[in-house]
Amino acid sequence: MLSVVTGFIEELRAAGAPVSMVEAIDGMAAVEVVDIGDRVALRETLRATLIKSRRHERPFDVAFDAYFSRLPPPGAGAEPTGDELPLRPLGEPAEGGYAGLGELLDALLEALAEMDGDAVAGLARSAVERLAGMEAGRPVGGAYYLYRTLRRLDMAELGRRLADALSADSEASDFERRLIEEEAEARLQALREEIEEEILRRLVADRGREAVARTLRRPLIEDVDLMHAVGADLAEMEAAIGPLARKLAARLARRRRKRAGRLDFRRTVRRSLATGGVPADPQFRRPRPHRPEVWLLCDISGSMATFSRFTLQLTHAMSTQFSGLRSFAFVDTVDEVTDFLGPGADFGSAVDRIAKEAEVVWLDGHSDYGNSLETFLDRYGKQLSARTTVIVTGDARNNYKPPRDAALGRVAAASRALIWLNPEPRAYWDTGDSAMSRYARHCASVHEVRTLRQLERFAESLALPAGRSPRGA
Repeated sequence: MLSVVTGFIEELRAAGAPVSMVEAIDGMAAVEVVDIGDRVALRETLRATLIKSRRHERPFDVAFDAYFSRLPPPGAGAEPTGDELPLRPLGEPAEGGYAGLGELLDALLEALAEMDGDAVAGLARSAVERLAGMEAGRPVGGAYYLYRTLRRLDMAELGRRLADALSADSEASDFERRLIEEEAEARLQALREEIEEEILRRLVADRGREAVARTLRRPLIEDVDLMHAVGADLAEMEAAIGPLARKLAARLARRRRKRAGRLDFRRTVRRSLATGGVPADPQFRRPRPHRPEVWLLCDISGSMATFSRFTLQLTHAMSTQFSGLRSFAFVDTVDEVTDFLGPGADFGSAVDRIAKEAEVVWLDGHSDYGNSLETFLDRYGKQLSARTTVIVTGDARNNYKPPRDAALGRVAAASRALIWLNPEPRAYWDTGDSAMSRYARHCASVHEVRTLRQLERFAESLALPAGRSPRGA
């Protein structure tokens, strides 16, 4: 058991969850007083001793399932626990199988209707044995095996049959019918979890905990590539942006308050008269922190839509840290969208309005940085000042059109600083139709910003004192 727990802790660290040596010792001590056959108690005990942030709960759950999948579920009786739990090798037939798929489905329906947990768990094991098609030695493919099993069971049809079985009154109202359907879905979800757990147990028995955990490992949400995030990741990112912006804004405000002003020589000398001319109590002038005026120029073409969304959302959530904030969007021409993102505006609705109402398409709807930059300079260039920091977000892929980077140079000359955020890996810059180097020579700094963590670090750099510019990433 000691080797399992230490391997679990190493997997947590590899997944990005910081677990110190002291916390690891606490976890070991806690395991000694917990019934390791009770997976729920063991999971929550380790969670309480090893995890410090809600951000790390997802990698904890994934690693726990891989490292402790061979433990029997609660109430399984006097089965061996831990490393001694026997499992059938992959491909070995289950005992007491069913004659056909129809008989298995009927048994599942009956067990779900009666909410017999032990029967459901046993039938889930039979379903995996018969329908998943797992073979020893094949690469880990838990999601594929789960899909094969659920597809053969036809969960939609099983759900309809279960709802009919739970509905004793054929004259039930629409509300009662909805409650019955929700109860049926909850029971089907319990079945899915049992099937997924059985697949994971068998994969671990065949391939080992480390291999399965490594396959299931996913980066923390702040380290997910914004350009390649899937739907579930995007939803988590949306939820993380608000707290991230509030924390960042509070940190920047605190940093400004703690800044000491320059030494006030006259006040220091006057104060030293009380100590015989010894300047024992230096006096400082009250600091006047600089709050930058920020203009955000975002490429919202198809390839940049996700990245620009998060850039706009984080920057506008931190708008209290800027003396002025204006937003501009472009595809092959540019339009100001500041009014779409005013106080109290729903961000999702605002983004939809920008896509539908902003005049960001001039010719064919393909990215044209050259025309967009020249239009931006013609329309808004005279409003730039020495207090303005201009941030351009985009991949600089210009569809082989003229880059017209001279316009960007004039924007840089008229503003305090010009910064470029590129969500592509630096190795991809200047490949294909990318004109990044042509634009980068006019910028005070150029940053590779592919994740929320990098976006956070950049946003924090915007509040550097006057006269200091953020470093390129």
